[in-house]
Amino acid sequence: MPAVTLSDTFTLVATPEQAVDRLAELYQQAASALSQALKRYLKERVVPDEAQRALFRYPELRITYLKSGETSSSTRAYAKVQVPGVYSVTITQPQAFRGYLLDQLRPLMSDFTLQVEVGISDRSIPYPYVVAQGDELAGSGVTAAELARVFPSTDLSAASDEVADGLYDWQHAEQMPLALFDAARVDFSLKRLQHYTGSGWQHVQPWILLTNYHRYVDQFIRYGLDQLRDNPRYVRMVLPGNVVVAKGMEEGEMQAMIDSVLWHRYQMPAYHLVADDGHGVTLVNIGVGPSNAKNITDHLAVLRPHCWLMIGHCGGLRQSQTIGDYVLAHAYMRRDGILDRVLPPNIPLPALAEVQQALQESAATVTGEQGEALKKRLRTGTVLTYDDRNWELRWAQERPLINLARAVAVDMESGTIAAQGYRLRVPYGTLLCVSDKPLHSEIKLPGAANAFYERAVNQHLRIGIAALDLLRGQLDSLHSRKLRSFDEPPFR
Repeated sequence: MPAVTLSDTFTLVATPEQAVDRLAELYQQAASALSQALKRYLKERVVPDEAQRALFRYPELRITYLKSGETSSSTRAYAKVQVPGVYSVTITQPQAFRGYLLDQLRPLMSDFTLQVEVGISDRSIPYPYVVAQGDELAGSGVTAAELARVFPSTDLSAASDEVADGLYDWQHAEQMPLALFDAARVDFSLKRLQHYTGSGWQHVQPWILLTNYHRYVDQFIRYGLDQLRDNPRYVRMVLPGNVVVAKGMEEGEMQAMIDSVLWHRYQMPAYHLVADDGHGVTLVNIGVGPSNAKNITDHLAVLRPHCWLMIGHCGGLRQSQTIGDYVLAHAYMRRDGILDRVLPPNIPLPALAEVQQALQESAATVTGEQGEALKKRLRTGTVLTYDDRNWELRWAQERPLINLARAVAVDMESGTIAAQGYRLRVPYGTLLCVSDKPLHSEIKLPGAANAFYERAVNQHLRIGIAALDLLRGQLDSLHSRKLRSFDEPPFR
């Protein structure tokens, strides 16, 4: 394969497929050159020269829009350009993101008069992003500080969320952003996903359930085994540690694989039910608290999922609620403070109609309840999110505000997950199950809690999965215009 140098100019491409193919070719050349140079340095201490270092660069996708006033052929919220100019973004792992890139480029190139080019950027790939597991560095006697002097290293100032957070200066930029995240920001999160979830980021599915209890994991694994046996769509389940349970395995072999999983080694273990059409489901046990909720969604967002839903437990705040009832969040009262600097709590988070309707319809289908019976079981309203698990100890101070907000439930993650969906343009929703009523002397006691969990978790999980199944047929409307600001990159 011929070497690519900075003297190569950007080349015009005529189709989305040509663009992605060229991006993949350039990325593979750059990653291979960096990886080979790194291995040679570890083995022979050969320092790459400037010509070699110039090869270690991300590819770049660039579109130029010269006309104005053209309109899209559909009402979709993405794949649109509003003002003439040059839009660009650096790209990592283009082969893995092929489907996403084609989904953005095809309508763009069909609806607008564009010049599309692919070339080599001026941004170097940091060496940690081509190291698979870190084993390559073990026993070499080379420190990270030494490698950073020889090879391009991570520069966190180059990996920011300024586009997502509205801090990018669109008015004075020579080139406008084509996407929310550039290559450095994406690579940063891909490594973090592997670290936190215990499995490769490539396994994460575009439909995501987030939970705060391990019991949902047990039910998800059982559900996954049933699907592998009975549903031709699903082909395998990937568990923490990249343990693969494949369709067609004997039952005993499947159980042995499941028993081998050391999920407790990972902070937020993920479980992936993979479908052959690319529309599988991932469940992440994020644990408790808004910090975890922000952390994992910061990183999941770079994969551009179609939707994430919070399914977990909450405290019911109304006397009329019963343990085991559901709460469908129509609004969020954020008292966790975790995102206040980038998304102040006075910014409203709109409920997405498609998600709300899918959750309510799925609850009716799974529970078998309709009309008044469903209304007694499923309450809509405001969910309050705290960062303090023992907020009840401040009840006298908090009561007036909760009362004013008409909140119906309290938890520690939902407001953060919804705010992250709004902030990072990922459709979101919340369906919680009332597991205690702290203000009405119905608290979690060990025996009662265990009985409740056994009854409720399986049904709750199935409602979440059923809602995602409904949403798969609504992609264009699901990626709502409610999530788009005035200044938006063309890619969703």
